[in-house]
Amino acid sequence: MPVSAAGTTPEGARNEQEASRWVRSMFGRVAHRYDLANHLLSANIDKHWRNHTVRRVRDILRRPDSRVMDLACGTGDLLVALEREAGRKLIGSDFCHPMLAGAAQKLRRMNLKSALVEADGLSLPLGDASLDLITIAFGFRNFSNYRGGLVEMRRVLRPGGALAILEFTQPPNALFAAFYNWYTRKILPIIGGLISGAPEAYKYLPESVRKFPEAPGLADLMRESGFEKVEWEYLTFGIVALHIGRV
Repeated sequence: MPVSAAGTTPEGARNEQEASRWVRSMFGRVAHRYDLANHLLSANIDKHWRNHTVRRVRDILRRPDSRVMDLACGTGDLLVALEREAGRKLIGSDFCHPMLAGAAQKLRRMNLKSALVEADGLSLPLGDASLDLITIAFGFRNFSNYRGGLVEMRRVLRPGGALAILEFTQPPNALFAAFYNWYTRKILPIIGGLISGAPEAYKYLPESVRKFPEAPGLADLMRESGFEKVEWEYLTFGIVALHIGRV
């Protein structure tokens, strides 16, 4: 399957607009079971990945005047962890309304105060240099234009700010990658489809990983989009990578 440096390419989507509409609709269909599917399919390791991300950006989070947005926040798992670490109100944003509704319920249940904004990551309703930190967990590979998303995030970050991207990637070990790809092609769509009632979503999700730039390629794309001091690390045998770029 060819790797796309342009953006996600759901089956049947002919352009960026159609890809974006397909992704929004797909996430809307799985929102009601999204948390359950994530935790079961990852054996709860996804919580470790998010907590590790929070630790890596703790220096900015703990600055009382820093402005922080969790982009493509989904149902708010990373946003919850970020707010608890920061001890204050942050911003969560997603372009899928049912996902944001799930995040709102979670925040209320946990008595957290972060604000939620329905917005597209390719066109954020923010001024230039208005944020100190953007995080995005498992949402960036669903952008219809990767470079456009990076340029937009770079636009709204202040000097000294940072972008942290937590995303699935191809494991670097060939033997493990073969097993992982078998699992995501054959097993994950069955389990994910049974949990969510939307098997096409869990067929798309592993395909989106295989079409996404590998970790070194994403780091290069971040540098080309204006980020500096880009560093990245593999987590859990390389099925996930955390990239951090500075401004």
